[in-house]
Amino acid sequence: MNRDVIAIGASAGGLEVLLGLVSELPVDLPASLFVVMHRAPGAPDLLPELLSERGRLPARHPLHDERIANGNIYVAPPDNQLLLRQGSIEVVRGPKENGHRPAVDAMFRSASAAYGSRVIGVVLSGYQDCGTAGMMSIKARGGVSVVQSPDSARAPDMPRSVIERVAVDHVVHPRELPALLTQLAFQRPGSGRQPEALVGQLEGTLPGEPAEVVCPLCQGVLTQSRPGKFEHFRCHVGHTFSMESLVREQSEGMERALWAAVRALEESATLSRRLAGSEKGDLRVRFQEKASTQAEQANMIRQILLHGSMLSPPDAAAI
Repeated sequence: MNRDVIAIGASAGGLEVLLGLVSELPVDLPASLFVVMHRAPGAPDLLPELLSERGRLPARHPLHDERIANGNIYVAPPDNQLLLRQGSIEVVRGPKENGHRPAVDAMFRSASAAYGSRVIGVVLSGYQDCGTAGMMSIKARGGVSVVQSPDSARAPDMPRSVIERVAVDHVVHPRELPALLTQLAFQRPGSGRQPEALVGQLEGTLPGEPAEVVCPLCQGVLTQSRPGKFEHFRCHVGHTFSMESLVREQSEGMERALWAAVRALEESATLSRRLAGSEKGDLRVRFQEKASTQAEQANMIRQILLHGSMLSPPDAAAI
């Protein structure tokens, strides 16, 4: 038996590295490649065609429950998670992880659970810290970790995060990657091992500690695990976040809520003005005051969103 599962995660700047990698891989490689590259849902995905044209191994989007065969490159389809099982592939619209679907962590974690020490995990160029949690799972079961050198990456965040938090086996320049992966694929894997409890919490198989925040995507209860210097959050639905991605999602949720408040206040002010126009006496005055107050509140929130300040500009009426 050899290391026959090569799991690759990439984001911004990873395409060039992938194209260079597949162009140098041998046709008799005794392994399969599984690729997750972050991209926007609905965007045209030509990655399988590009990889097939550049290299000697065929690349394609796999079908759900497709059997795995060596010498193939399986690319995660847009807006679907690519998960590995013993001998087959799952293609499902699972919950997003770190705001992504497909997600590097989901594929890494499933590969580790299914194939243990036979897995070679590879993290290429990309922003944020995706791939770190998944690489922890791969290492916990005796797999090999390979990371693109951050100084050679257009977006060094992903490889740098893994290096800072995981005992990485190989940090390489892209030109060294094909020879290294070929060499590793022909090696016999070490004996697998049972991951520690913290990894179980990281993967969601064991309950983590209660967190003091809720999931920004579904408002479900979040639990957290802290393997080493890494903080990881998971809700009961399966949405997962690193600390960085949780802060980002919460910020986006807060912005959406504040813009909704602006809209509600402005609509209410409009209705109050219409009521003031049809009423007389004290009731008319009260509706006018209500409309004025709500318009001021909406403008205050708008200034916070646009300028990060509660100070009104010189000519508030111009906004």
